[in-house]
Amino acid sequence: MQPQDHCFTPFTQSVDEYTLPERFTFPFYYQPHPLCLVACEQLQQHIQNQMDWQHNFKQSGKMFGVLLVKSPQGELGYLSAFSGKLADSSVLPGFVPPVFDSAATWDAELEFSVPEGESHFLREQEVINRLNDEITTLAANPNIAKYQSTLAENYQAEEQEVGALQQLMTQQRKIRKTQRKSAQVALVNNEITMAELAGLQDKLAKESVDYKNQLKYLKLAWQQKNSTLQNELNALLNAISSRKSKRKMLSAALQQQLFQQYRFLNIAGIEKNLIDIFENTAFHDKYGVPPAGSGDCAAPKLLQYAFKQGMKPLAMAEFWWGESPKSEMKQHKNFYTACIGKCQPILTHMLSGMDVDENPLLNNVGEDKVVDIVYQDETMAIINKPSEFLSVPGKTIQDSVFHRMQALFPSATGPLIVHRLDMSTSGLMVIALTKDAHKNLQQQFIKRTVEKRYVALLEGKFAELELKQAKVGGIITLPLAGDFDDRPKQIVCFDSGKNAETTWHLAVEQAEYTRVYLHPKTGRTHQLRVHCAHKLGLNMPILGDDLYGHKASRLHLHADTLILNHPKTGVRLTFQVDAEF
Repeated sequence: MQPQDHCFTPFTQSVDEYTLPERFTFPFYYQPHPLCLVACEQLQQHIQNQMDWQHNFKQSGKMFGVLLVKSPQGELGYLSAFSGKLADSSVLPGFVPPVFDSAATWDAELEFSVPEGESHFLREQEVINRLNDEITTLAANPNIAKYQSTLAENYQAEEQEVGALQQLMTQQRKIRKTQRKSAQVALVNNEITMAELAGLQDKLAKESVDYKNQLKYLKLAWQQKNSTLQNELNALLNAISSRKSKRKMLSAALQQQLFQQYRFLNIAGIEKNLIDIFENTAFHDKYGVPPAGSGDCAAPKLLQYAFKQGMKPLAMAEFWWGESPKSEMKQHKNFYTACIGKCQPILTHMLSGMDVDENPLLNNVGEDKVVDIVYQDETMAIINKPSEFLSVPGKTIQDSVFHRMQALFPSATGPLIVHRLDMSTSGLMVIALTKDAHKNLQQQFIKRTVEKRYVALLEGKFAELELKQAKVGGIITLPLAGDFDDRPKQIVCFDSGKNAETTWHLAVEQAEYTRVYLHPKTGRTHQLRVHCAHKLGLNMPILGDDLYGHKASRLHLHADTLILNHPKTGVRLTFQVDAEF
């Protein structure tokens, strides 16, 4: 590891015209401060032009972060960091070091590392690696497959032989039973004597015992034969199992030691390790340990280095550089918030005591919005939900479609809400005013007889060949799963994702955007947003999608058409409201 005395980067241009931020960035929802934009542009130039390391960003992109700081001498500049590893390394020139590097023992005071051979964690990992090698070697022993195959053949042969003998015994038992009955009749008819009957019964009893003994010795012979093979096989498998148990124990112990070595400061100098930080989180309650990779993201690295070096953090921003991961929708050079699963507990501690921007998501931005009634009768209502307005109450905001409908229809019975739209999505919703109407409408949604159409404005345009295909439209079937590390985002997961299907067709191409119609067959969370943004979908995020694309005045997604059967009369009804964009 190299000395880290060149992490502070001064601006290469004059920044006197910029006003410093009043408070530190709220990392989970923000617009980058202008000075952070200058720092990011300068860092991006460095990434493009530097010759110290190589990384294939077309194969795998990377999250970078900048932290606007004032040095102890009062100089304005920034720190740079990357999440995880870059170019197969945790430490690169110009970037802050990891919070803890298990490949070496970092001396915070002297700012140097001891040789890797002296790393306790490397030594422990070497022991685990040797166990891995031993397990691989033992598992490759050809006798394991040989014994397993022979035992399988033996068990099959045993089953056949024992089955054949048992079938013969059943047949002979019937024959002996018939012979006994015939002998009883013969005795009554004076055809045989009592002594002859006794002799026959004794003979038949001995035959029965003889067959039982044959079955007993046959099973015993197979048991002895298979037992020898099974013992040989168990010896090989137990050798593997014992090493796996030892590896599991060592890995768990090493993991706990690693978690304890990840120690995070805040501005008051209070230090906490990962175990303490995640102790009262939902992830810890479920898994007992912090998430893998916790503490290796850019944001914690930046703040940790600033606190250690006595620098004053002013603002931060993180951007993605390169190709998006297969399961996610990361856009090159786009800015992203810190992740919820891994970073929120850590940053909550690290930012404690600092003057931080308020969380805008706690503010009711829909307070002045109007919910228009499109249709109303005694059993149901059709409303036009505005964008940035909740369908149902949230954790901190009660104002919602449900709240407004309760006030508007105080005599309504039942749950009112039949289906939902995302907070950012505008458009048509049906409200049930009676219990019977709610049950009927809910069944229509379950049976998928309700037809829904959304209109969306996408960032970008189709290529010429794609445009010819787009005129016809198509079907997107990308399975979706929740991003556990970054709720409420969704990812495309072909292993455990839930089926999601969207039919789409082109409406019109505009100067910079593309208008499409979307017909969701399923109703997964963020389905339309992900199906538009993902490279295996339309590969163009919806304009204003702050989760999967770029923030704008609003999310340009609107549920403009709703077709359903009236819950009382059964008449098929169509409702349509044009989008405001």
